[in-house]
Amino acid sequence: MLTTAAALPATDPSPIETPTPVETPTPAVMTPTEAEAAAAQLAPRLFDQAAATDVEGGFPTQEFGWLHAAGLLTAALPASLGGAGLHAPAATLPLLRVLQHVGRGNLAVGRVFEGHTNALLLIQQLATAAQVAGYAADARAGRLFGVWNTENPADGVHLEDLPNGRYRLRGAKTFASGAGQLARPLITGALPHGQGWQLFVLPADAQPPALDRSFWQPLGMRATASFRADLTGLEIGPEDLIGPPNAYYQQPAFSGGAIRFAAVQLGGAEAVFDETRDFLRSLGRTDDPYQRQRLGEMAILLESGRQWLRGAAENAARPSAATPEGAEATVAYANMMRTAIETISLEMLRLAERCVGARGLLRPQPFERLHRDLTHYLRQPAPDGALADVGRFVLEGKTF
Repeated sequence: MLTTAAALPATDPSPIETPTPVETPTPAVMTPTEAEAAAAQLAPRLFDQAAATDVEGGFPTQEFGWLHAAGLLTAALPASLGGAGLHAPAATLPLLRVLQHVGRGNLAVGRVFEGHTNALLLIQQLATAAQVAGYAADARAGRLFGVWNTENPADGVHLEDLPNGRYRLRGAKTFASGAGQLARPLITGALPHGQGWQLFVLPADAQPPALDRSFWQPLGMRATASFRADLTGLEIGPEDLIGPPNAYYQQPAFSGGAIRFAAVQLGGAEAVFDETRDFLRSLGRTDDPYQRQRLGEMAILLESGRQWLRGAAENAARPSAATPEGAEATVAYANMMRTAIETISLEMLRLAERCVGARGLLRPQPFERLHRDLTHYLRQPAPDGALADVGRFVLEGKTF
């Protein structure tokens, strides 16, 4: 059942709808290629359902059940843990294509799924073997992960020492995508005594944060449930801490991960292209030379985005990425790629508007939703700084 913000109190310590792991057998271990094929097959189904979940306060719970049944919630795990091996640098291109297909189906699902994938990758990178095994079991059971990092400086998350070695939490996160639905959000918080920033997993199904749903009144991406989540009074233990202090900000993983959200964005741009083409076909406008010209431009943009995905994957898979010089190059390339995908997506939207006109922007046509969702999702942090970093890199005579 979908839940709207109007039907709920603005602040509520309980989840919107307590996520219940989907009771399906553990999917057979997939190869990266099979994971990509599963995502491609699921994309049209996600697209057909997207309009139904496009409400503030809603969440695509059913769609994540489909992802779980398809084996995609564990795809970023190694085969030994029931995954498809998309965690490996050599599998970066299949990973990006999986994200692109999910974004093509529904950008709101793609946003939360990318956060789930990001959390699993960070846990494998930083956690102990026992922690990785435990959280992999959670993923196999259908529990959702995510990363909550954004906060207001005045009331950000802090960990406070308790006499028994545990920590009491104080403060809140904003843009907490999947709030009320994620069972295992991966969160950053300030350690006591200026010891730095610490990643930890909150067992949110047992200790749900208080949610301010009034925070999320967005232009697009309504169904991501990106509320304000207040963690004040909740407790975690040493077993919930992931990695050493400040590990979350290590490069190239921190900035280099931008290639994943850019892949989801490209999926949204591909959906715009597909629907524009189908709309013109339905009107019999395929012989119009100006429409053909615009579709030609859109086809070039889409293929350019696909080439950027290939380049980003090749860059991330190079052995030199593990060196300081290679890490710097990986970050610079990721910043180029995310900037290029943003430009491609914005131009795709402009051309689509010209193609479909005012008639095409009326519901139940999907363009109005696609336009809102993609425009909103393109607003990622520090775009100017990302581009300036590329300029600095090349001005210093460095190469990729």
